[in-house]
Amino acid sequence: MLTVIDRYVLKQVAKPLAAAMTIGLLMLLAERLVRLLDTTLGKKNSFSVVFELLAYLVPHYLGTAIPAALFLGLLFGFSRLSKDNEIDVIMATGTGLHRLARPVIVLSMLLGLVSLFIVGWLQPQTRYAFRSVMFDVKNVEVFYLAEEGVFMQAGTRTFILDRLDRSTSKFSNIFLFDYRGPSGLETLTASTGVLIPVEGQQRPVLRLENGHRLKLERWPTLDEGVEIPHARIGEFATTDTPLGKVTDALFRPRGEDERELTLPELFAQMDQPPEGATPNSMRSELHKRIVNVVTFLMLPFLAVPFSIGRQRSQRGYRFGIAMVLIVAFHEIIEQGAVSTKSSGFSPWLGMWLPFGLITAFAMWRFYVASFTLSPDRIGDGIDGIGARLNSLWRPLGRRLGMGAQS
Repeated sequence: MLTVIDRYVLKQVAKPLAAAMTIGLLMLLAERLVRLLDTTLGKKNSFSVVFELLAYLVPHYLGTAIPAALFLGLLFGFSRLSKDNEIDVIMATGTGLHRLARPVIVLSMLLGLVSLFIVGWLQPQTRYAFRSVMFDVKNVEVFYLAEEGVFMQAGTRTFILDRLDRSTSKFSNIFLFDYRGPSGLETLTASTGVLIPVEGQQRPVLRLENGHRLKLERWPTLDEGVEIPHARIGEFATTDTPLGKVTDALFRPRGEDERELTLPELFAQMDQPPEGATPNSMRSELHKRIVNVVTFLMLPFLAVPFSIGRQRSQRGYRFGIAMVLIVAFHEIIEQGAVSTKSSGFSPWLGMWLPFGLITAFAMWRFYVASFTLSPDRIGDGIDGIGARLNSLWRPLGRRLGMGAQS
């Protein structure tokens, strides 16, 4: 059962956590929104496609936003409790810092379980769905990027339109050239046409009306002794032809990339990786996901000692050091995963050793802050560096006109 103090601590942490997660997720999605609009603008149902792609990206960014938001929420929540002397008052009642941190430790465990579901099952599925939609956008609906009087490429076909009505997918005066390499070529001209989507098919059908066709069975050459290929010329009232890339018309099945595999699939295929993966890439992906999940258990023990301090402590510098530490840890894990994938470097040294070191550091600081009366030498050192930097900045700020006005 949650006590009044537990609920109060969770409330102080939840506000900055929710704000950080919302702002971070919106910023990450906004950056991708611009690139998606560049890719899909002008295509059929472009805005609905953009929102569908953004929905598939949410689990990917949540994997980064949740731990970052939790760490910021812990820093700001406990810093406010410390700054307002509420921690001192609560501890005066006999409640230790370790008991005060218990609800946020439980919260970290719950968010870790959510992260396990996201990175273990949801991310692989949505990553594949995102790539599948992008494949369709780039390879199937090339017609919807067409402009009047501009040559466009669709697989082996090059075409140009005189007039185009996007609302009805109709056009007039089309010239289409299909280069088939050694198999020859085919040229079509038509007065009118329409693009017809086919249910269940990846490629739409291009229906041409009132046109002419010229076809060569092989590409002509100027070599002596080689007969000039006979040209077949004809007229047609209506003809249908699929539009889009002839090869790779269907997107590949899920699982050729190790990042598209769920955690059970990674375990099951570790010794027999799919065609697009290697044993090293499978090991790297598996260990990286597990490290990212268990990191949630370490975050409260790392954040709480950095957020508490004396009334005049340099909290801004403490926050800065804490953020640099967690960002550096994340980059070390990323580089460890890259080393395991590229050269077979041991994941126990590249990822688990840094995790063990930062966890030991966090547990030691939390133990000192909770169960001993020893001074916080690291915190005092950060405060001393911050005070010296402030003493150097004030004269410079006054010279630059940034000092306080009397």
